[in-house]
Amino acid sequence: MWFSSDLMALLSSVALVLAYYAWLFWQVRRSPDYSIHRVNQTARGLWVRHVMSTPGLEVLAIQTLRNLSMAATFKGSSAALLILGTLTLSGQSENLGHAWHALNLGLVSPPGWWTIKILCLLTALIVAFFAFAMTIRMLNHVMFMINLPACAAVGTLSPASVARRLNRAGSFYSIGMRALFGAIPLAFWLFGSVFFVGATAGLVLVLFVIDRNRVGT
Repeated sequence: MWFSSDLMALLSSVALVLAYYAWLFWQVRRSPDYSIHRVNQTARGLWVRHVMSTPGLEVLAIQTLRNLSMAATFKGSSAALLILGTLTLSGQSENLGHAWHALNLGLVSPPGWWTIKILCLLTALIVAFFAFAMTIRMLNHVMFMINLPACAAVGTLSPASVARRLNRAGSFYSIGMRALFGAIPLAFWLFGSVFFVGATAGLVLVLFVIDRNRVGT
């Protein structure tokens, strides 16, 4: 009973995503600048060193970090609202399960899978919320560190250390975005396993486009 179209769709989708990230990891091992994320990390490090070594850029630095913090706040709030909406859906599983699965192209979906789908969607949204919250936390620390005088910017407060903290915030931001992207196929899964696999394939294609550093390739 559990070996259903939903299980096959889940395994196929996970295999697609894992294959993509294995391929991306291999490409980055061959050429570190292949991924736009690695380029962004390098750019953030250079920006921090420039700001901390050049007087008069304090306001620009805080404004730039505040813009990123506001973006993370907006996306974290959106994730929280989506969590509440998903919890509301969980209370209407019987009605929505039958109505939405009518689009499942005749494939049978056991009733227990609805709960699994909701839990997977909730997990993705909670990960997104946590990641954006951690982004804001790290940025708040960086805002205090980046305007330190040169005589104090040593050791754990050196430009290299501040850049690592900023890159950690950037990593959390990327995780939050990936979790939100991952919630899209999971939302399509509520309508049927075919939609789940199709949305996952579409997501992998989008990631293939946006993850590459296409300058000079």
